[in-house]
Amino acid sequence: MACTFAGSALEKSRLRLVLKNTIKIKDEVIRKQGGNKEMSLNDPLSNVLSQINAYEKAGKKELITNNTSKTIKKVLSIMQDHKYLGGFEEIKDAKGDLLRIHLIGRINKTSVIKPRFSVKKNAFEKFEKRFLPAKDFGILIISTPQGMMPHTEAKKKGIGGRLISYCY
Repeated sequence: MACTFAGSALEKSRLRLVLKNTIKIKDEVIRKQGGNKEMSLNDPLSNVLSQINAYEKAGKKELITNNTSKTIKKVLSIMQDHKYLGGFEEIKDAKGDLLRIHLIGRINKTSVIKPRFSVKKNAFEKFEKRFLPAKDFGILIISTPQGMMPHTEAKKKGIGGRLISYCY
């Protein structure tokens, strides 16, 4: 395994150890679920958010996942802006890119919204009641013509879009 980032040998060996442990944990989870190791991922965003939920419940401080896309990074950056995540960084690896997500224990639940409902600029309240536990508690992440943003920002700008996920 070749690491392409600059750093000390100690950092590289720690990264290798974390990656080995992560792979062992994934293999054990897959074996317990009765699935095979080469399963296809139909919704990578959903997989990342469910991994975040599982790691938060287990009290882990960081998560390394091989699901990387612009959508995932944008959702994670919105969650980071609202102080649900400590941050995330992309790791270049010989086998592919990885994301290291730093968890701070502030997420109660996060998930994608399927189907991706269309929301008009004045109809957010219905979906807030449906997906969030209380008023002004949590965020809905929506995709708008001006990019992804939390529902509070879309309300201020007076634009609608499609619901992507929620977090509280």
